[in-house]
Amino acid sequence: MPYNIRIVSTYPPRRCGIGTFSRDLANALEHFTGEVGHIRVAAIDKQNGPYSIPVDLVIDQYNSESWHFAIKNIIIRAKESTNPTIVILQHEYGLDPDKNGEDGKGTNFVDMAKAFSDQGLTTLVYLHTVLDEPNDHQRKTLQELANSSDGLVLTSESAIETLESTTYKIDGLKLKHIDHGIRMQHPSEYDRLSVKEKYGLKDFFLVTTLGLLSPDKGIQYSIRAYGRFLEQSCTEGQRERIVYLIAGQCHPDFIRADEGRKYRAFQETLTKALEETKLKWCKVKELESLDFGQYDIVFLDAFLDESTFLELYGATNVMVLPYLNMFQTSSGILADTLGSSRVAIATKFRCALELIHSNKPCPNGLVIGRYARGILVDPGEACVEQIARALDLLVFNQSKRLAMEKEAHQRGFQMQWNNSAWALLQHIEFLREEKELVTGRAKIFTRGKTSIY
Repeated sequence: MPYNIRIVSTYPPRRCGIGTFSRDLANALEHFTGEVGHIRVAAIDKQNGPYSIPVDLVIDQYNSESWHFAIKNIIIRAKESTNPTIVILQHEYGLDPDKNGEDGKGTNFVDMAKAFSDQGLTTLVYLHTVLDEPNDHQRKTLQELANSSDGLVLTSESAIETLESTTYKIDGLKLKHIDHGIRMQHPSEYDRLSVKEKYGLKDFFLVTTLGLLSPDKGIQYSIRAYGRFLEQSCTEGQRERIVYLIAGQCHPDFIRADEGRKYRAFQETLTKALEETKLKWCKVKELESLDFGQYDIVFLDAFLDESTFLELYGATNVMVLPYLNMFQTSSGILADTLGSSRVAIATKFRCALELIHSNKPCPNGLVIGRYARGILVDPGEACVEQIARALDLLVFNQSKRLAMEKEAHQRGFQMQWNNSAWALLQHIEFLREEKELVTGRAKIFTRGKTSIY
């Protein structure tokens, strides 16, 4: 009997990485018509609509009654269906406000998990942030999500070690690693040369940073690193054929926060970095007809739709991800970079350590990842010199860079969305069998004597 899948998450058109993740997961799941009945989404909303199918419920993020209504509605719909309903919660602290509207302090996801489990609905929780040093509320939230659901899903294996540690003490049997999916099926879909020719980038070496911008993305440091690389390593003629494209808008929630003061402070930080490097730069709404040879850095101040994202992955020579949040357990940008056979220079956030360095011990400083599928650098001020060195290595060693691209693709190929969706369905099947299959099991033994073992 096929499953009905119910996802609780942000969802497009809301501009949110978790919403994009849920959309891509839903799109991948719907291809398994023998295992999946229908897919519906309860969208966590901040006046981002209107929504279309598969969204059929909208949760006002800052209205506790709206969360409770969604719980009741999902349970009613599950009971009305002849297919079993599987609930998938996409947890992020910032999506979970308390009754006073304070972000990260709510229990909405826990309340949902408890209610659905009490009704016998198989419930899984994707965790998008796992902190090494949580506060009491953060620790209790993940512990209660584990206790009140059928299991937690992590896109990072190292996050499992953290959850099993004395910090959280969560039973490893409740934890499952499933790769973050990638959108790029094969790099030939978006041929690098043809995309570059479209945008007037033929014969350019293209360095990129893609995605929604905010202070914790660290581009204030990558700008300075890029400037240092140009100054130390490149002739004037070479500089005319190298460009750093920073594509994506600031997150809408960040722009509005604190009456815009944080956004303005961030813009001042970027301006200071640009002035310090004395780089030639511009900000545009579209790339067509732009003379890239006139600039060192180009800001594409636009929300990147799916097609533009994939084209820019295809055109990229090196992706720079100078993130400052070292606890980030998933990164669609990094996953898609590897899937596109592109080399990433990334700080040592949790997801990067896993995808680039296979979770092996990582010393301080610049590190060429295990199997040489990318380069890792330290976060913050230290990355300025390290990113400059990494760019020098990749720009002036084409054979080394191309070998790294092949290694990146081998890892990325494993993470295609259909593989991740299938792994999730197999895990759901395992969990349901654990609950429903009783016959044929061995007798349950309880210890009756002390053993030396």
